[in-house]
Amino acid sequence: MAGTAIVGAGNYSLEIDTGFLQDAFTLDDATAGVLNNTTYVLDGTTNYATVTTGVNNIVVKRGRRDQGDQFSAGTMVFNMLDTSGLFNPFDTNSPYYDPTTAQPGLAPMRHVRLARYDNTNTKQYLFNGYIVNYDYNFALGGIDTVTVYCADDFYLLSQTYLDEYNVSEELSSVRLSAVLDLPEVAFPAAQRNISTGTQTLGGSAAFTVPAGTNVLQYCTQINAAEQGRLFMSRDGDLTFQPRVGNTLSGSVADFHDDGTNIPYDEIGISFEADQVVNRAAVAIIGGNQEVAEDLASQAKYFVQTTSITDSLLHNDTAALALATYLLEPEPEARYTAVGTNLNKLTTAQRDTVAIVDIGDTITIEKTFSSGTHHHGQQRPFDHVFHRTNYNCL
Repeated sequence: MAGTAIVGAGNYSLEIDTGFLQDAFTLDDATAGVLNNTTYVLDGTTNYATVTTGVNNIVVKRGRRDQGDQFSAGTMVFNMLDTSGLFNPFDTNSPYYDPTTAQPGLAPMRHVRLARYDNTNTKQYLFNGYIVNYDYNFALGGIDTVTVYCADDFYLLSQTYLDEYNVSEELSSVRLSAVLDLPEVAFPAAQRNISTGTQTLGGSAAFTVPAGTNVLQYCTQINAAEQGRLFMSRDGDLTFQPRVGNTLSGSVADFHDDGTNIPYDEIGISFEADQVVNRAAVAIIGGNQEVAEDLASQAKYFVQTTSITDSLLHNDTAALALATYLLEPEPEARYTAVGTNLNKLTTAQRDTVAIVDIGDTITIEKTFSSGTHHHGQQRPFDHVFHRTNYNCL
C-alpha cells in the first residue's frame, strides 16, 4: 500500500512541489538536450517531495458554514518536526535547495497536496493548494519545528485583478468561464468543473466590469446571482453548481447512532431565529429594488431582512424571483454538523467518509429516548473539516 500508514485511519501522503522539473528538456545538455527524445520533454514533470515523515497533525477546512454564505478559500495547516532541516530556508545543503536561483525548493507558493489511499490503493486527494507561509521555530538545543499554512486556488484568484471588461448578456456559467479565460486571470481549463447555470446575467453598459475589480469577488458576485455553489473541490478543480433547489441528490453517506450504517461521535443541531428571512430585497445594477415579503412570518417573528444591492441578474423580474427564493419564513430544526473518528469505522466506511465533498448529500439520523424515537434528515454537505493527529517519526 502506498503512502504512510496512520493507525486506524488509512495511508496518507503529503507532498510539496520542490520547484524542480525532473524530466525537462535542457538546451545543450548531452542527455536532457537531445532532440526528439521521449524521456526529456519541453514542459517537464513537477517533482514532488513527500514530507509525511515528522508531521504531527494536519487540519483541513473547506466550504461554508451556512447555505446563505459564500465560499472562501479552503485552508490546510500542518505542523512537523524538522529533524533533518529540510524546511530550513538557510540550509544550502538541503536536497531541495536550488543553487541556480539561490532559493530553497520548499518555498512559499509551491503547490501542496494531501492524499489518502483507499482499500484498492487508489489515491484520493483531500486537499490541493499552495503554501502561503512557513512559520519556523528554531529550538536552541532541541528539535526545530515548522507550521505550514496553505490555501487553495481561491487564494490565487483573490490576489488577481481584472482590466476593464465589457460583458454580454449570458448565463452565469458562461460569464464565469469567460472571466477565467481572460489573460489577466488565465485559470487553467483543465482545473474547471463548471455546470450550466440557470440565471441570465446583464450585459448592458451598466454591467461593465471596472478595471481593478478583484477576480474572486467578482466570481462570488456571479454566484450570488445564481445562488449555487462556487468552490474548489478536494482534488483542486474550480467547481460551479447551479441554483440550489429543494431536491437533493442521492445520499453518499448515512450517519446513524443506532449501530447501523456509519457511526458518529458528535452532532450539531440548529434551531434559531437567524434562519428566518421574511423580507428580501434585491436590486440589479442600475435597476429598481424588488421586494418579496411574507407578512404572516413578520407577524410571528418580526421583520427580518436580507438585501442584495448590486446583483448581476439581467432584469427586475429575475431580481424579484431571487428575492422570493431567498425567503425563509419559518425556522427549522436542522442537523448542521456531524463528526466521526475514522479509527472507529470499518475500512469501507473510512473510504466513504474520507472523500465526501462539498455539494454531496448525506443522511443523518439520531435516536431519542422519548417522543419520536428516530429522526433523520438529508442535508447538503457544505463544510469539510479534517483533523489528522499522528506522528510518523
